[in-house]
Amino acid sequence: MKIGLVSPYIYPLPGGVTQHVRYLYENLRLRGHDVRILSASHGLQRSSEGDVIRLGKGFSMPMNGSVGTITISPRYMSQVRDVLEREQFDVLHYHEPFVPFLSPILLRESKSVNVATFHAYGGWSPAYEFGSRVMDGYAKRLHGRIAVSAAARHFIDRYFPGDYKIIPNGVDDQKYQRGVAVSRWQDGTPNVLFVGRFEPRKGLLDLLKAHRHLRKGGIESRLLVVGGGPQEREARRYVATRNLSDVEFLGRVSDHEKIQLFRTVDVYCSPATGRESFGIVLLEAMAAGAPIVASDIHGYKGVVRRGREALLVPPHEPKELAEAISRLLTDKPLADSMRAAGPIRAAEFSWPRVTAKVDDYYGFVIRRLAAAGQLPEHFTAEVPKAPRPVVAAD
Repeated sequence: MKIGLVSPYIYPLPGGVTQHVRYLYENLRLRGHDVRILSASHGLQRSSEGDVIRLGKGFSMPMNGSVGTITISPRYMSQVRDVLEREQFDVLHYHEPFVPFLSPILLRESKSVNVATFHAYGGWSPAYEFGSRVMDGYAKRLHGRIAVSAAARHFIDRYFPGDYKIIPNGVDDQKYQRGVAVSRWQDGTPNVLFVGRFEPRKGLLDLLKAHRHLRKGGIESRLLVVGGGPQEREARRYVATRNLSDVEFLGRVSDHEKIQLFRTVDVYCSPATGRESFGIVLLEAMAAGAPIVASDIHGYKGVVRRGREALLVPPHEPKELAEAISRLLTDKPLADSMRAAGPIRAAEFSWPRVTAKVDDYYGFVIRRLAAAGQLPEHFTAEVPKAPRPVVAAD
């Protein structure tokens, strides 16, 4: 089939959705499909780069406690119509289909099978509350709906009720297992790693407070902090005024360096405070074999299992966070069992497995439309055959 993956966030700038789109693109191609990525431009990017088609300009703005993107163009309608007429997609797969303005315009003009994946999770959202009234007609144009977790499904179903198939995010688990530890940090001092944006919902300040508790309790460790963001000045001030000399701010690192760090550390910590729909970083840590301490929040519970790959603690509780980290640093059998369990669990989320589930769901949606005589006019591929039923062994 010819498939268009629609990303409202700037591809390929870093981010969970754009990473998801990248791996889905690569693995759908490996499964024999003809795939394009539809996104916006940012800065001086070309309008077309191989299989990446750019429509409009993207601008960053606050969104869901973080930073999101909206895309605009004075020529959107003519650009979209030209692209759709030229490409003749069988399937258009939207990631966060209601983020303005690229996805809704493509959805309105589409004559293809429309499938959407919903990635976000949060509390009550005034944007979605208002948008649910405005976008209801657009939602009805979706032939299939995917949520990356039960938390994401619960969030979106509140505003756009419907049938949602849960298909999780994926991880390139083999890449993380091939990583090599950084010798610089292997000096006998245990290492704790944080990777994320420096913003309130990621919980970095709670982790810094936990690290201080560890020092007061006589637990020796080094905290490696990867990332950047609006709370960086506050975080550095906290470290300086408490004389926490064993905190290393590493800034933003490459994917290769990140893998090396995951392979180096004794504990990976994700103290997020909420609004996490899934937790891709937990998959990465597990794939690399890092024991995990994470917040006990909805989006994480479908990824790690309590006491098997991670210790889960309530958010906003630095003392309990410190106790969990201390336990993994001092209980070698427990840490070793998590190192062994993590890669096994991560393999369940490998991108070939996740992509196969997405591909199967495309087939399910297409067969349902075909049976009802409702296949859109741009669908010209063969209708995928239903998978063979699994026969239980005697």
